[in-house]
Amino acid sequence: MTIRVLLADDQALVRAAFAMLLESARDMEVVGQAATGREAVELARSARADLVVMDIRMPDLDGIEATRLIAADENLAGVRVLVLTTYDTDEYIAEALRAGASGFLVKDTRPAELLEAIRTVAGGEALLSPGPTARLIARFLRSPSAPAPAAGGPDGLSEREREVLTLVARGLNNAEIAGTLGLSPLTAKTHVSRIMGKLGARDRAQLVIVAYESGLVTPGTAH
Repeated sequence: MTIRVLLADDQALVRAAFAMLLESARDMEVVGQAATGREAVELARSARADLVVMDIRMPDLDGIEATRLIAADENLAGVRVLVLTTYDTDEYIAEALRAGASGFLVKDTRPAELLEAIRTVAGGEALLSPGPTARLIARFLRSPSAPAPAAGGPDGLSEREREVLTLVARGLNNAEIAGTLGLSPLTAKTHVSRIMGKLGARDRAQLVIVAYESGLVTPGTAH
């Protein structure tokens, strides 16, 4: 299946480089390019994109607000957003996830990693960087000024489901969760799907937010 990708970045050279890379992949097609957040929202509606590669800093409407508008549009329910960031804008990552992004990458990501990230997010998985960035996300999600999570809390989860949610928040994929808990990959996937249903979460990125904001996972344990 071909992944229809919309590129949103205010730098024409960056868009051109990404477009060239994506068009070299047999399973991807660039269906539009936007220089502003507002253009990204409009093109997401008209170009029937599966995924938007979204820069954060753009004129007219920034990438976070554009992501929020896309995530809130019922007609764009199947559109995923992969946010691009740089090291000096990491403080926006948690806000981007709140807005509805399914993952993020830094702009110096290797070409092959970008392509794989697009496939991962388009396939319904969340892409969250582990290590220091995960701890940074936790710090912002646990800040006193943070609003309550959009999805429900983990109180209604079983002990096993709480274990799985903790591992999701640490950035583990289904295969890694299965290996850690001694489960089959199918069982791990079933647990994740059931947790998403119980919490009303759209994807794994929202599960991470719930895990941190509920206190199930804290910055000191997410590494």
